[in-house]
Amino acid sequence: MFYTTERDRLRQFYVDTWNKARTGQPMDAMEQMVARVIEMHPEYHAMLANERHLGNEYKPEDGETNPFLHMGMHLALQEQVALDRPQGIQAVYQQLGEKLGDVMATEHAMMECLAESLWQAQREQTEPNEQAYLTCLQSLLHKN
Repeated sequence: MFYTTERDRLRQFYVDTWNKARTGQPMDAMEQMVARVIEMHPEYHAMLANERHLGNEYKPEDGETNPFLHMGMHLALQEQVALDRPQGIQAVYQQLGEKLGDVMATEHAMMECLAESLWQAQREQTEPNEQAYLTCLQSLLHKN
């Protein structure tokens, strides 16, 4: 039996967007955002060009990083910064970016806090704690 899950549709969206970006096709605003994140990750380009990888299971216990989750976290973080939610995240992003001097390093550092916040919320079966998340983000400014 063949069926398509939301996960499959989302992964196909990444593949289709990357194909549009590589071939110079017009893209909407969301596709442009996704394409920019993909461009930042050349290690995923070959995978996105080969649809046979779409069904892969990425298991942390096997030392694997889920590239779709990783790119999705970049997008989530960028949206949070654009909306300044939680309030203060824009300032942290700007200050950390100045400190680290690199967008990718800034977002990867901040994604650690995002992942922790999501993991805690899932574990406790609650909404993410925005204040704890912001506190984690602010602590990044004081790390060496």
